Amino acid sequence: MSKYLITGQAKLTGEIAVTGAKNAALKAIAASVLTDQPCVIKNCPDIEDVRRLTDILTDLGAIINWQGNALTINNRPIKKANPDPKLVKKLRSSIMLAGPLLARFGEVTLAHPGGCIIGQRPIDMFLAGFEKMGATINDQQTEDCYTLTAKQLTGAKIILPWISVTVTESLMLTACLARGVTTIINAAMEPEIPALADYLNRQGAKISGAGTPRITIEGVSALTGGEIEIIPDRIEAGSFAIMGLATNSSIKITHCRPEHLETVISTLERAGARLTVGPDYIITKPSQLRATELRTHEYPGFPTDLQAPFAVLMTQAKGQSLIHETIYDGRLFYTDKLKQMGANIIMCDPHRVIITGPTELYGRQLESPDLRAGMALLIAGLIATGQTTIDNVYQIERGYENIVNRLRALGAAIKKIAD
Repeated sequence: MSKYLITGQAKLTGEIAVTGAKNAALKAIAASVLTDQPCVIKNCPDIEDVRRLTDILTDLGAIINWQGNALTINNRPIKKANPDPKLVKKLRSSIMLAGPLLARFGEVTLAHPGGCIIGQRPIDMFLAGFEKMGATINDQQTEDCYTLTAKQLTGAKIILPWISVTVTESLMLTACLARGVTTIINAAMEPEIPALADYLNRQGAKISGAGTPRITIEGVSALTGGEIEIIPDRIEAGSFAIMGLATNSSIKITHCRPEHLETVISTLERAGARLTVGPDYIITKPSQLRATELRTHEYPGFPTDLQAPFAVLMTQAKGQSLIHETIYDGRLFYTDKLKQMGANIIMCDPHRVIITGPTELYGRQLESPDLRAGMALLIAGLIATGQTTIDNVYQIERGYENIVNRLRALGAAIKKIAD
């Protein structure tokens, strides 16, 4: 396995461009299964999660070609609907293939998906939605494998017990080829959802209400091929903005959509951040940071995926900050690693920590526990005194393309070495 070596306290300067959104790209790849015609995905990030999902499709028989950051997928050769369990267990987003395979082939056998370990992430809401549309779940299912069958999916009224982005998108995909009308109530509203709906509509789907709590899908008999340009990754943009502030640097984050980060920008400004925000860029400036309370929330609230980087930022802010993670159990456990670096953090319970700052951080040997906490540790390494070693960087590279070279271009003292 590879690891990062970071020598902290280097000032960053220059521009860094945001890549395509990981979560939008993964859903567009899954959507391609709904048609036997070629689909082209532009501005697709070349990251581990994307590679793992395309590995699954290739194993099923799909023909996939990369040209730069343009991905062409031809799913016509797919003849089976039982993705390799070993591949499925490497990726949480593999669950997105269940609905499209079921809709297209009438049956799918899928192992329980893998991915980041950040608390309970069951798939019961997916299964309940599929059942509402007429799918039958194999009575012989085990904890690790599910077989779903449906000769013809039918539209249904589906009320989600709580908001879930991936469930919303999965059911939206599945309903495209169902007979009749499907309504999803209490749907997620993240920007990636209307982007996906617009793409599907250009392929012949009939989706309305995407981006609101109520989405309506009128089933159609078939979808054509299509082309989509993936929207900028708002989580990457937010990570870079926090990184610039944490290192007390002036950097320009380009090729982003600040309108997707309004709550994040407002929260950073409330914490004393000096930012210049343009139509497609954000500039960070050296700032006097102050303690700020944060509560994660579904979009348009503060995203849970930026909670860990923000916690690192608050170690450099004056006063006591309360971080309240409302989405996932166990997503604050990475703070033990920040404490090893010298951070003053008290865990109140699995959902809340109090951070007292500013405190000096010191380089340590750490292991990335998951994608977003891994980026937080990377940022902590950039501001720490001495050298920080981060192991298990595969987790970070699941969501950030070519991150070492991009940060080195800003002046970061970071390199990747083989273990």
